[in-house]
Amino acid sequence: MKITDIELRMLRVPLKTPFKTALRTVDTVEDIVVLVRTDTGHTGHGEAPATAVITGDTHGSIAEAIERFIKPRLIGQEIANLNRICGLVQGALERNTSAKAAVEIAIYDLWGQLYDAPLYKMLGGGDPVITTDITISVDHIDKMVADSISAVERGFDSLKIKVGKDIGLDIERVKAIHAAVEGRALLRLDANQGWTAKQAVYAMHALENAGVLLELLEQPVKAADIEGLKYVTDRVHTPVMADESVFGPEQVFDLIQRRAADIINIKLMKTGGLSNAIRIADIASIYGMQCMIGCMIESAISVAAAVHLAVAKSDAISKVDLDGPSLGQFNPVEGGVIFNESEISITDAPGLGIREIQGLEPLAR
Repeated sequence: MKITDIELRMLRVPLKTPFKTALRTVDTVEDIVVLVRTDTGHTGHGEAPATAVITGDTHGSIAEAIERFIKPRLIGQEIANLNRICGLVQGALERNTSAKAAVEIAIYDLWGQLYDAPLYKMLGGGDPVITTDITISVDHIDKMVADSISAVERGFDSLKIKVGKDIGLDIERVKAIHAAVEGRALLRLDANQGWTAKQAVYAMHALENAGVLLELLEQPVKAADIEGLKYVTDRVHTPVMADESVFGPEQVFDLIQRRAADIINIKLMKTGGLSNAIRIADIASIYGMQCMIGCMIESAISVAAAVHLAVAKSDAISKVDLDGPSLGQFNPVEGGVIFNESEISITDAPGLGIREIQGLEPLAR
């Protein structure tokens, strides 16, 4: 099975409600879809969103990276030579992690198809059913409480609460949600780099002293502020998770050595795809560090790859934040992973199992 072409498309899926964090507001999935064609007629599917405030990637930079730098290296390559292909992708240019991720996801999809096995089995196997949390966007208190109650009534038992815009109001938001769903859902707090280290400690002490039990606090400080992250980790009881502070395996080693965080959030768009995500999970497993698997505003294409990884690396990946497909008004993907509110399950179809993607548009250039 040889690569003969790589094509790009655009996918748009309106969200049920706007996705609001301390960094941005998004109301539509607008992702570049990668189609890797082969001489056997098989197609591998990948996807990448533009997340300029996190990865630095835009639609234009993703398309340029793939078409000018990655694609020429891959034409004619044998899918069986997976490690070689991943090396070619990662070495094609610096950074551009979302572009690399989209291509790698499609390559791993084809690798599973080549051997007629679902990807999670190729990666080591596992229980093909997992559960995800759901995101509660930052908003006024009544809206966040109503969204939280609705999520619990739909079967979600873990809520990821977005904060980081106003420290005093953030504390009141979390208290109100805790009071509304106490005993029915675990609460995960995501500040999205919105606080200083001292603000984070102040907020967490206020919540902990008020009896608000949180499963974790995610990325309270700026991505580059590792000392600030360690400052918070050393001073609060709630486990602290690094997200934007960690993109690749080298940063994981640094955080572990400095004991700057308790948990690592793996996202394929940060790691540049599955190959580095696998390395991070293996490093974390060796050191006994927990991981979460997360996503950007993505559809069931790339999130499916994250699901397969989570199942195969469940010894390290103990927490799942893959609600991207659940946030859309519809799922454009036929086949593959099944997203049913909080429950996510994998079929036995080869690779990612994707049969068709509805609504793909030509990529405007």
